[in-house]
Amino acid sequence: MFFHRKELQYHAKPERPDPLFAKQLQEILGGQFGEISVALQYLFQGWNVRGNGKYKDLLMDTGTEELAHIEMLATMIARLLDGAPVGDLEEAAKDPVIAAILGGMNPQHAIVSGLGAMPADSVGNKWTADYIIASGNLLADFRANLNAESQGRLQAVRLYEATSDPGVKDMLSWLIARDRMHQNQWIAAIKELEAKENVVVPSTFPKELEKQEVSYTLFNLSQGNKSATGRWAHGTSMDGLGTFNYVENPVPCTKKPKLNPAPPYIHDTLPSVLRENNGLIPPSL
Repeated sequence: MFFHRKELQYHAKPERPDPLFAKQLQEILGGQFGEISVALQYLFQGWNVRGNGKYKDLLMDTGTEELAHIEMLATMIARLLDGAPVGDLEEAAKDPVIAAILGGMNPQHAIVSGLGAMPADSVGNKWTADYIIASGNLLADFRANLNAESQGRLQAVRLYEATSDPGVKDMLSWLIARDRMHQNQWIAAIKELEAKENVVVPSTFPKELEKQEVSYTLFNLSQGNKSATGRWAHGTSMDGLGTFNYVENPVPCTKKPKLNPAPPYIHDTLPSVLRENNGLIPPSL
């Protein structure tokens, strides 16, 4: 059960309205790595944990906090949209400042949301549940969470650099700090699970069912061979169960595949035509 408190978790008040920045701020609200994504990702991961314990609590604690961040950003966006010119554009455009704002403001903030935030990114793409990951494997999920927090913090930092508004900077500074904590907590949880399960996901698949001759091989499949100097190309593997090796000139395992022609009712290009074109011979008329 969730309870809503009317107070925000942290301040979300700009010094002045800025409809153009409101559009940019939509990215960390409704973008792929925005607060809507991480809130629902953590909550679904938590709800799907089969049993209670510290990992479920960690997910529910953090997912609930991210709901608070959604409210903070929605409030900030609404306040940045205060006084946005949405009337006669020709009349408003006589003021060059307003004209500049009109040139970059998201019109849906006026037409669709009534000067409020939307579940969308900075270019208007609607938020989609395709953004969230909840696999049931906590190590895999916590690694996805670490990536989400890394990308989200990067975007928040870029937005911090893009504004001069002290109020917006203050809120972003707080969100950036929370992203630092969340990255640290997911790293801690990942390391704890790795100590119990090892580093490869899933750890439960029998190793003898893998083609073990390539389990620790790096193939040189691009120009140059500088990748051979990395830790991933030599020495004991990170799971401690093998030894990395590097293949400079990998050889294909099979001959060139040959597919049978499709049946006539499929109406594919005739095999004779394909053979002629592959041989660079113009098809006969």
